[in-house]
Amino acid sequence: MPSRNHLDKIGRKKKKWTEEAMERALIEVKSGRCTVRQAAKEFGVPKSSLGDRVSGRVTPGSRSGPAQLITSADEELLVEFSVHMSKHGFPLTKQQLVSFASSIYKRQHRRVAFSKLGQTWWLNFRKRQEKNIAIQPADNVVRGRTVCVRKEAVDQFFHLLSTVIDAHGLGDKPHQIFNCSETGFQLGRKRVLVPKPASLGCRPVLGLRDHISVLACFSAAGEDIPPFIVYSKAYPGGVCYKTQGPPNALYGWSGSGCINSDLFKKWFLKHFLLHAPKQRPLLLIFDGHKSPVNLEVVEAARKEDVVLLCLPSHCSHILQPLNAGLFVLLRQRFAALLGEGCATDTHFAISKKEFSGVFKGTYQLAKEEEGTRIVKEGFSKCGIYPLNHFVVTEGHLMPSHSMGQAADPSFAASAQGVHTGGELTAAGPSL
Repeated sequence: MPSRNHLDKIGRKKKKWTEEAMERALIEVKSGRCTVRQAAKEFGVPKSSLGDRVSGRVTPGSRSGPAQLITSADEELLVEFSVHMSKHGFPLTKQQLVSFASSIYKRQHRRVAFSKLGQTWWLNFRKRQEKNIAIQPADNVVRGRTVCVRKEAVDQFFHLLSTVIDAHGLGDKPHQIFNCSETGFQLGRKRVLVPKPASLGCRPVLGLRDHISVLACFSAAGEDIPPFIVYSKAYPGGVCYKTQGPPNALYGWSGSGCINSDLFKKWFLKHFLLHAPKQRPLLLIFDGHKSPVNLEVVEAARKEDVVLLCLPSHCSHILQPLNAGLFVLLRQRFAALLGEGCATDTHFAISKKEFSGVFKGTYQLAKEEEGTRIVKEGFSKCGIYPLNHFVVTEGHLMPSHSMGQAADPSFAASAQGVHTGGELTAAGPSL
């Protein structure tokens, strides 16, 4: 079978007849006025195609060529899903949309060995949905977060946040507004001051260079969802890390020790929904650019009446409530429990097995009066609750014209589409 690129070069064989002509020919044959051969010649349609429609092997009006891998109805739901995601701060990349489409295909063909849909499906999808989706370039700037903050992105976020809070009546319900964020602990060598003749001035510890992340989640009222502790490469041996850790904590692991899409799904479906208040709706604000959500999370959120709201990229240091105070306090307490005076050092002399036990004492601070106060202050400092976009001053922002084309266009509350290594934005009504 010739490849797609070869067909593009030599030109594809195009259909030279119209559906209208086929319908007229079909009417003539069924009325008995013409034979299949005569009608095909008179209306300029293929005899075999007309014969298939007369015999019922092909449904009149159906598309020619191989069957779509995803039905038209599912494709419409996929476009609707991309609209919903874009309107809530999650403009999809090409890879994400193909991954979601592949998940839909796998549900319908569970017994088929299959990895994911390919480039041909993506190109045909774009062609079919060219009126419904638009492609915008993604932000590929890798400079520090501070210089990338744009006033437009922050204004759009607060406009979207205000709309969500008003629409769901959350203005006086801080216990239903949540923020989750990830903080990391590097388990490495303890650096100490030594006389100059000494070699490197480092003492090795167990768990050398392991990374552990903690996903914390708090409401604007200071109430917590038990933490999610993620180890790098594998769990520690034994079960003591669970028995000694914070009460009701969840545990997981990844190659890097950081949250990924699958781990976020595990946390949301099996942990957040279990420990969250029963009142609805709930609002969950988080940095979805680091832990992109998948289809199962969005479906579950809509079913459970949980509104997912993504922070604009490069803005978590000014809009993430937990980053505004609690995480600094936790690191100070963690360093103090280890007997390390400097909490700014990202490396801690502790093993993977010991981490959860020490972190239990650290996390207890968040449940005390001081921790609750700091969490509430974090929401207030970021203007999330009470809602106040004026707390973000000009000192945090950078005019968009100084960024030129490097500015991040992906966060757009008014965007109409999805994103490719660029991003896609879906045209349609806000959901």
